[in-house]
Amino acid sequence: MVVFPIESNSFLFMKSFLPSGQVRIGANYWASHAGMLMWRHWRADVVEQDFAQLHEHKLEVLRVFPLWPDFQPLNRMLTAHSHFVEMRHDEQPLSDAQFIQDGVSEEMLERFGVMADLAQKYKLGLVVGLVTGWMSGRLFVPTALQAFNPITSPESILWQVRMVRAIVRRFKDHPAIHAWDLGNECNCMGAATREEAWVWTNTIASAIRVEDSSRPIVSGMHSLPADATKPWSIRDQGELTDLLTTHPYPPFTPHCDRDPINTMRPLLHAIAETRLYADLSGKPAFVEEFGNLGPSICSEKIAADMARVRLYDIWAHDCRAAVWWCAFDQTELENAPYDWISVERELGLFRADRTPKPVAKEFQAFANTVARLPLQTLAPRRVEAVCLLTHGQDQWGVAYSAFILARQAGFDLRFHYADRELPEADLYFLPSVRDHRAIPRRLEKTLWEKVAKGATLYLSIDEHGSLGDFTHNSGLTIQTSSRRAGACEFQWAARDKKTGLRLAAPLRVRLSVEKGEVLASEADGSPVFCRSQYGKGTIYTMAIPLEASLALEAEAFTPGKMQPFWEIYQTVAATALSTRQIRKTSPWLGVTEHLTTEGNLVVMLINYLPEKLEDVITIAPGYRLVKILVGSGPQPDGRIELPANDVALWVLSSV
Repeated sequence: MVVFPIESNSFLFMKSFLPSGQVRIGANYWASHAGMLMWRHWRADVVEQDFAQLHEHKLEVLRVFPLWPDFQPLNRMLTAHSHFVEMRHDEQPLSDAQFIQDGVSEEMLERFGVMADLAQKYKLGLVVGLVTGWMSGRLFVPTALQAFNPITSPESILWQVRMVRAIVRRFKDHPAIHAWDLGNECNCMGAATREEAWVWTNTIASAIRVEDSSRPIVSGMHSLPADATKPWSIRDQGELTDLLTTHPYPPFTPHCDRDPINTMRPLLHAIAETRLYADLSGKPAFVEEFGNLGPSICSEKIAADMARVRLYDIWAHDCRAAVWWCAFDQTELENAPYDWISVERELGLFRADRTPKPVAKEFQAFANTVARLPLQTLAPRRVEAVCLLTHGQDQWGVAYSAFILARQAGFDLRFHYADRELPEADLYFLPSVRDHRAIPRRLEKTLWEKVAKGATLYLSIDEHGSLGDFTHNSGLTIQTSSRRAGACEFQWAARDKKTGLRLAAPLRVRLSVEKGEVLASEADGSPVFCRSQYGKGTIYTMAIPLEASLALEAEAFTPGKMQPFWEIYQTVAATALSTRQIRKTSPWLGVTEHLTTEGNLVVMLINYLPEKLEDVITIAPGYRLVKILVGSGPQPDGRIELPANDVALWVLSSV
């Protein structure tokens, strides 16, 4: 995998800001009295009261926003026939005290300095969103620049660079500032090609590094595509920044609102997307924004349940930080976008009267729990498989489904671009392969070589998706492939019982089996799932795009309606699962294993059900349970109970 280098100075700072194996909790911050107009309606006393309350509830990180038109209030002065004369602050000339007139308001810089001092007083580390031109559904741009695309206009970028350098230069030595963020979801500020997005990102990142090379640069973007040919891709942001970010809101991310928010698919959204960004970019990634999007999505209690699961999951999957959107409700404000968009008013940890919501108490409880543990750092989780994402597919949807199915089956995977050098692994997944250009020939040959030497390969077929040498190596022949009318219905045998499964599939792929065995078939005998040997390795072939179809299926992972597709992944990963120290039976129980340097095994168990979970677990021979750090332990017969959307944390030692 290509890993782009992190600058050494910023890497050292990042190790103390968001160290691997730990999780920092925080909030995105606008002042409780004024929201986005806090800089114009400045009240240091309110900011201090806010910070004291956030500190009391154990928050450690705040993401803050110097609003662009407030910090650079440029007014374009014109003469006859609209000829440009100069830029001013309203009617006032720009300062003559600076060699370069950057147009930045000294008054706003002073207010920002007061805020930074207060953050230091209350032990709140700041992530500063430097180009805050997009915020919650409204574009904020200086009057003089409103006619330009902020991403592509040279004049707009010129003034952005001057503002960024002025802010960073002024505060680069302030101890409260832990990272510089490019801005808030700047990929929403204007349309751009891939090249234009790359140039803008590189320009702003370089402007930051000119003034301060010691702090990490945070991407700050929302919904990056995995497809490297598209604008604002994970690959490009990983090349140019030090930390990638996710903003995992179910309604705004494809496939994430197809089940209730307190059930497995939405609960896994944050870590699946954040691991995708980190794995594909080679850079750390963290959850920079998350929330429930107010009462139109779920109740306050369910929002707290969701947050509890995500906090522990973010820790277990090394996603570094969990930053809620946002600190305070804004129900009393009438300016846009609060006037326009109802969902933006009730997103806080605290209500307008400062009373804490249940989610604020969950944040506090999580921090208190972790603080009393004998360990605050988790070793990396055990990962058994590599999931290869290919050209032409819905890479996010496919990756998301594969991540969920693996979690249900009881193992973990990491993501990798199929057009990059393949990492060593015993188990490879090529889910929902689509398009004739899915994987380059040179890497395709390497993959077959790894299988021949003993690796296991799982392949599911979408439209026009296959591998070269597939027939020869798998012993399967695609006799015909044509459009399917209706869903694919097939019989699947697992756990000594037959189950009928049904799933939408775009094509009817007719396979003939020259070698190997049929594990699942349609009523007419047409194979759907097959296993065959190639050299010392094993190939599993699925004739339908399991992952892509599940991504589109509403309520596919809803309790009481879910079909046991995860058993297919469990079959594929049987060898890997046999080496796990904790074996489970319920698909609703998530388990991560963390091997410490002392040889102990830390195990995190998470209940993704909105009700009590009962399961039977087996601890492998050679290990015994020695400590219960969070929750409860198993009964002598292996039975466990976890409350709704709750967790347990155990320590096992070798016998």
